[in-house]
Amino acid sequence: MAKKTVQDIEVNGRRVLVRVDFNVPMENGAISDDTRIRAALPTIRLLAEGGAKVILMSHLEGKDKVDPKTMTMDAVAARLQELLDRPVQKVNDSIGPEVEAAVQSLVPGQVLLLENTRHHAGEKKNDPEYAAALAKLGDVFVDDAFGTAHRAHASNVGVADHLEAVSGLLMQKELEILGGALDEPKRPFVAILGGAKVKDKIKVIENLLPKVDTLIIGGGMAYTFLKAMGHEIGKSLLDESFLARAGEVAQVAKENGWKLALPVDVVVTDHFREPTMKKTVSISEIPADLEGVDIGPETIARFQEILKDAKTVVWNGPMGVFETPDFAVGTRAIGEALAGIAQNGANVIIGGGDSAAAVEQFDLADQMTHISTGGGASLEFLEGKELPGVAALSDK
Repeated sequence: MAKKTVQDIEVNGRRVLVRVDFNVPMENGAISDDTRIRAALPTIRLLAEGGAKVILMSHLEGKDKVDPKTMTMDAVAARLQELLDRPVQKVNDSIGPEVEAAVQSLVPGQVLLLENTRHHAGEKKNDPEYAAALAKLGDVFVDDAFGTAHRAHASNVGVADHLEAVSGLLMQKELEILGGALDEPKRPFVAILGGAKVKDKIKVIENLLPKVDTLIIGGGMAYTFLKAMGHEIGKSLLDESFLARAGEVAQVAKENGWKLALPVDVVVTDHFREPTMKKTVSISEIPADLEGVDIGPETIARFQEILKDAKTVVWNGPMGVFETPDFAVGTRAIGEALAGIAQNGANVIIGGGDSAAAVEQFDLADQMTHISTGGGASLEFLEGKELPGVAALSDK
């Protein structure tokens, strides 16, 4: 069902309460990556230029999951003001008399940023009283925070019980691009899944296998599949509680003729953090005392061959320990292959999280069709789940 968007409502002179995702990484009190702030600018500008009184709210917990109560939105407000090139007022709470007075004094076109919603325990609990207090600040609600759409919190779901709720431009774009890839992909359609644990991606694998032309599995979770298929994996990452299920998935794929592509060679080492050696081995020859940390050259060539004719690709999860230069070869090679086909017209979608970090690290981000702002939300969307933050929006 298509959802109403910010373009479907009248905003001039109205108080527009906007949920944005300003949960940016912070280092020593400074913003280290402002991508999420930049992603929200089109919606904020549209509202401000349309004469809305713009009230922004977001949580902030920082990169290292520090106590949110110590995280204020001060640095975010300063950076947003620079990027918007217009004044941004910031208050020291998200509800209460001081906030209500600040909202009351707004004139059309002005922007107000509320304090970190996580300062209130009612945010994560979707507390009705906290949601009602937030909703009291607006005449209409715009949700532009796809990155939190998989969470039923007060600021993205609770407020929709009190106000008409529509999507912002970023939310609309995410739903159209990810939804389009799943529902009406140009073919061949290839999904690439990597990362550490099978448990994080198993439902995505099960949902995508019947829909894609090929599903590529790399990264740490590939070893659980290899083990389930009878290979010894040495000290490589093993998600033992999902070993049997990985085997079942591989068997179902085989029985249905679904193409599941796994590594045929890997790079192994004695320790992924402090390696003293590395070598490439076949998947049937992984030494008992070593662990796999990247895909090997033959695997890279095979995966590149699958990708070269693809018209739609969704990538979620690296092929190895890409943070370590020695073990970043496979992830970089896949990124470069995707950049190449994207430049030739393929629809290449990076599903947030570590995949987004990888293409940024390799300076490939601007060559992709779309980089999702939602790691967990993208994953649950790819699982086929209805996201609470999307379900709360008004249907067209």
